[in-house]
Amino acid sequence: MPRTSSPLGLHRVLEPPGVLPQAAWRLDPSPAIAPDEVRVRVDRLNLDAASYRQLRDTYAGDPDKIRAAVLDIITTRGKMQNPVTGSGGMLTGTVDETGPQSPLGLSPGQRVASLVSLTLTPLAITDGLARWDGQSEQVPCEGHAILFARSIAAVLPGDLPVPLSLAVMDVCGAPALTARTVKKGAVVAVIGAAGKSGSLSATAARQAGATRVIGIVPNEAEANLLRALPGTESPLADVVVIADARDPVTLAAKVEAAGGPADVTVVCVDVPGCEGGAILSTKQGGTVIFFSMATSFSAAALGAEGMAADVTMLVGNGYVPGHADFALGLIRGVPAVRNLFERRVAQ
Repeated sequence: MPRTSSPLGLHRVLEPPGVLPQAAWRLDPSPAIAPDEVRVRVDRLNLDAASYRQLRDTYAGDPDKIRAAVLDIITTRGKMQNPVTGSGGMLTGTVDETGPQSPLGLSPGQRVASLVSLTLTPLAITDGLARWDGQSEQVPCEGHAILFARSIAAVLPGDLPVPLSLAVMDVCGAPALTARTVKKGAVVAVIGAAGKSGSLSATAARQAGATRVIGIVPNEAEANLLRALPGTESPLADVVVIADARDPVTLAAKVEAAGGPADVTVVCVDVPGCEGGAILSTKQGGTVIFFSMATSFSAAALGAEGMAADVTMLVGNGYVPGHADFALGLIRGVPAVRNLFERRVAQ
């Protein structure tokens, strides 16, 4: 590894030259670190939901084929970036070595979670993913990863199980941006409210002062996850709506019947085709937050134009200052959302 490095990781880009690590086809995951880098001994990956769904659907749920596909991506690209969805996930591990010029404030021996995407993180796997059954987004593994000077990582809390912390940190940008966006008295619709990012966003919206939270789910089983949550004075959603978010007219009608249209609509589903329904469910002058890697942002922009929808559309980029602490605080403070997460992780 050269002694001169870029805080953005440009020195790790192998091809094509001159692009940022996220846009690169292949990165250099060699373990020797530059003075401002950190090497992490990886013990678990958390694949992003859209990526895992695509892999599972492509290989009809065959665990051996899913495992082989993920291993091939990492080996070929020097990072975990699904070439179909373009998305990755995040990791946990133990700090192995820190360069003397690293600004991340980490020390060898600390258990950490990366808060930057695997799509830009140099990664090498050494155990062939032998302990992963291919049936979950969480992937136990052995290997190493490299964090740059501009990377973000958080020390794992000692009071929460690691799989739970990883699941929360994987989506911690969603509730933080929701809390920043929602104003007191707002009506908020959350598409995918029984999922990880959706349940945290619904919780954040209520804490931010929303007077009505409309939870949108695709089927009765997901609806029951929200209806049966114990341990809180208020449910995560005031109204649970069962609708196909890919059917914009029906979705908008059901949201309106539930107390909408929404001042803020938060999209937290891992399937494509939900842009129009989200926009149509939002009132003029409202805001749509897209927190799905399955979103087509051209479809969102052109769809809003075609419907003469005066809505602000935000791309949730996964980073808001203090987002990890905020999301972990919701898990600690709201038993209902912790209960939902624990069931999701157990599945």
